[in-house]
Amino acid sequence: MAFEDYVQINQFSIIQDIDHVMSVIENVKPDITLIDINLSNISNEDGLELAKNIINRGCKTKIVMLTGYDLPVYRHEAKKIGVSGFINKNIMPDKLLEILIDINNGTYYFPKSSEIVEELTDSEKQILQLLANGYKRKDIASIVFASERTVSNHIQHIFDKLNVSSSLEAVTKGINFGYIQPSYNE
Repeated sequence: MAFEDYVQINQFSIIQDIDHVMSVIENVKPDITLIDINLSNISNEDGLELAKNIINRGCKTKIVMLTGYDLPVYRHEAKKIGVSGFINKNIMPDKLLEILIDINNGTYYFPKSSEIVEELTDSEKQILQLLANGYKRKDIASIVFASERTVSNHIQHIFDKLNVSSSLEAVTKGINFGYIQPSYNE
């Protein structure tokens, strides 16, 4: 692609104040809005929640997730909420511009994944996160206000959906798929 092909980009803005995103989008009316999944340094909301809010408000901007969190569960969730694309931040700039121009022209961009994501319920995600944090079934039951039997049933469903046979495997796959949030020592 030659440089003159990029003249379709007339303006580029960066917003770091999440509280003003909606007003900026409504006033500027960008064709495309790039959002990262990890907004922890500027918001309690993640990028997928922000994208969903923008889409639900009926804004005409095309939402594209541009992130280093390139995990199957995030791609699946992004597609489910109606974003136009999901791009890994490690992409070459010329390829990024080419994809954005295609998206602006009406195509969608979601890289193919060999992983099949069977969606976990909110309860299963919570229990998987608690397993990752080292809690035992009895403790999990107390935390989620459920019986140990119910927790065991949820864990078995998690094993079935992730095609694993142990909590360690479930946690490992949960991290790889993006179900388990990384914990950072502050």
